[in-house]
Amino acid sequence: MKTEKAILAGGCFWCTESVFKKIHGVIDVLAGYTGGEEKDPNYEEVGSGTTGHVEAIEVTFNPDQASYEEVLNVFWRDIDPTDPGGQFADRGPQYKTAIFYLNDEQKRIAEESKAKLAKSGMFDKPIATQILKAGPFYRAEEYHQDYSEKQPEHYKRYRIGSGREAFVNSKWKSAPTICPLPRKNPGQSKAGGKDLTKLSSMEYKVTQENGTEPPFQNEYWNNHEEGIYVDVVTGEPLFSSVDKFDSGTGWPSFTKPIEPANVIEKEDASHFMQRTEVRSKDGDSHLGHLFGDGPADQGGMRYCINSAALKFIPKKDLEKKGYGQYKKLFEKK
Repeated sequence: MKTEKAILAGGCFWCTESVFKKIHGVIDVLAGYTGGEEKDPNYEEVGSGTTGHVEAIEVTFNPDQASYEEVLNVFWRDIDPTDPGGQFADRGPQYKTAIFYLNDEQKRIAEESKAKLAKSGMFDKPIATQILKAGPFYRAEEYHQDYSEKQPEHYKRYRIGSGREAFVNSKWKSAPTICPLPRKNPGQSKAGGKDLTKLSSMEYKVTQENGTEPPFQNEYWNNHEEGIYVDVVTGEPLFSSVDKFDSGTGWPSFTKPIEPANVIEKEDASHFMQRTEVRSKDGDSHLGHLFGDGPADQGGMRYCINSAALKFIPKKDLEKKGYGQYKKLFEKK
């Protein structure tokens, strides 16, 4: 199994460690210290704010299941990136945020993701998170490892009391992903030679490499606007907001396609499971999977679809974008 590492400082390492342990594709997360000159520092030394070290985590992940872009997306969504003096109730240089890159590709992705966040308009203040070359990472004391599991009640009180939980829920819960970023040379699709140069890394991974995006951290899982969803590669109509429902899974879910001929079902035995894969007809894009646990009064099917495989066309733009024939879906009966 291939593995990669990411080193991230997001304030208190109890919090960042806990968040990453829940992410699909993450193999291990260690709490520790990095960024300073002192060798083998301990918690008290780092806590003094005089060592140059910050509290950080080392994330080991499977790049076939979670890309570095996805890792950064999770990171951004659990911090206040505009705070130069710490994080929430934790003040001092040891709590500053930073991304420590391990190679040139990580540096490129980190810099582009930071630039994209800065341009997103989500924050009025500058992005203070630093992007630094990684040095030695020192594992923290054992009692800091897996703290949220060892002391769940204290951890919960701390996360809420520090102000982190409220900030994350108010600022990030409904925000779109910051990463992934456009791929350098994605080439052409397998079907029809479609140009893929405008796809983001996640869109490419999902549609061309049968990947899966993180739940609750994708563009359309919580979208309630009226409109249709088309293949992000070809634009072929696939699903409608009329048939969209909240499945509680964190991915867009639909009871049926609006054009059944545009959706192909295939048996999928990957990951030691028997599932039904859903692909687009013209683009041959991987869309997601079909399950039989949807609303019983609407046929009982659940099309669990990756946001990254879709492009949303709002009802008001259907005519302008060439999908005028679907306006009838939203006519009140």
